[in-house]
Amino acid sequence: MSTPPFVDKIAWVHLRGGRLLCARNHGRERFYLPGGKREPGESDLQTLVREVNEELAVTIDPGSAASVGVFEAPADGRDDGMLVRMTCYTATHTGELTPSNEIAEIDWLTLTDRDRVSAMNRLVMAHLHGLGLLTD
Repeated sequence: MSTPPFVDKIAWVHLRGGRLLCARNHGRERFYLPGGKREPGESDLQTLVREVNEELAVTIDPGSAASVGVFEAPADGRDDGMLVRMTCYTATHTGELTPSNEIAEIDWLTLTDRDRVSAMNRLVMAHLHGLGLLTD
């Protein structure tokens, strides 16, 4: 059996007071980590800077980026075996977090909010909780 294709995504893990910043797109119910798919030829950090700026109108400092990990889970809302591979980074930013473009709202979530996020985000939340970074 061949490995199913995957969607390559880069995400920003931004924690404040034990809560994780998540964003919800217009027309969607679930929250996701800010970020998105890389464009051809983009590095992880170029994708991170571009996507977070497009979604939240802030500027990521690529020099401050640190890897959180790579996570893989079934793509949300699909039943064709498609996987999402999401590479996550922390990084500092400048500017005020403002929902922009496709983002309808942002919220600061804890582990108890895991029913409001995708399967992928639940994996990241469990990882952060295990490290003592995300509150119950």
